[in-house]
Amino acid sequence: MRFHVVNLPHTNTTKEFINCAYTEKVRRFCNMMKSLGHTVYLYGGTQNEAEVDELITCLSEQQRLDGLDGKHFVSASFDNKLPHWQIFNNTAIKEMSKRIEEKDFICLIGGSAQKPIADAFPNHMSVEFGIGYGGTFAKYRVFESYAWMHSIYAMHTNPTAVDGNFYDAVIPGYYDPDMFPLQTEKEDYYLYMGRLIDRKGWRIAQQVCEKLGKRLIVAGPGDFDGYGEYVGAVGPEKRAELYGGAIATFVPTLYIEPFANVHVESMACGTPVITTDWGVFTETVEQGKTGYRCRSFKEFEKAAEDVKNLDPRYLQVRAYERFSVDMVRYKYENYFKHLLTLWDKGFYQD
Repeated sequence: MRFHVVNLPHTNTTKEFINCAYTEKVRRFCNMMKSLGHTVYLYGGTQNEAEVDELITCLSEQQRLDGLDGKHFVSASFDNKLPHWQIFNNTAIKEMSKRIEEKDFICLIGGSAQKPIADAFPNHMSVEFGIGYGGTFAKYRVFESYAWMHSIYAMHTNPTAVDGNFYDAVIPGYYDPDMFPLQTEKEDYYLYMGRLIDRKGWRIAQQVCEKLGKRLIVAGPGDFDGYGEYVGAVGPEKRAELYGGAIATFVPTLYIEPFANVHVESMACGTPVITTDWGVFTETVEQGKTGYRCRSFKEFEKAAEDVKNLDPRYLQVRAYERFSVDMVRYKYENYFKHLLTLWDKGFYQD
């Protein structure tokens, strides 16, 4: 199979941008498809660490920086009317037209902001291959969780009138085991890793640790204040180190979390997670085995103590079985094979 994978205009597909979940999804997706022997064209910026057959640069590094206008890349706008989006999308269309062949797949991660690319190739299948956002448009969609797929379906005016789609799919987020090794010896601290916005629930981590008198390390982009030790946004090596040494990682997202790479990366390092009890966590957190899902402050307090009894090796094995690129790559390959049947008998294919 042949894939035309499009990154975002405000990032590069390098580990430096690990704090952008969508960019990491692009980088790892390219690696997975290449590992299975498929052809991958990547449309992105000037720098790349993904395994691809060809990197097609769609804007300069200066244009990327100008588009950010001094903001951190996790706060970048997904408005395709902005100049850097226009340059990126138009260049991607131009370059893709030189390379695309019949039955090639176009793989998009930017939601409606990348719809002009799909519109330019109406005779090809454009797939949104990692939906954790609201602005979807494609006929073929891969969601990061069943919770988020159903949330998107329910965004229609009358959810009871919405039918399912046989060519939508749920494939979970994925991590690279080489980047997040198991660590069984824990240090005396808890961790919050993520954007410092209230809806991510980081204040709950602060309140619980302050109440219990526990050390809390906070990592991620944003404006920090209050309880805990702030270490800023960290790169992949420091990220893994912080996960590995923590007693537990707090991921108490207040909204319906589509996936949250943080909690899977933490489990991969043998560190349990403490989360809210909705969204993706209902599918990924095994209560009392890989972490705890909580619905009251008292439950968060109790979880902070009970996580000490969980087995790091069990956490690592379960994360590998369910979310590693080694395993998830086959789910993607089977999904795209499923789509290929649409060129033949589709639903009725033998």
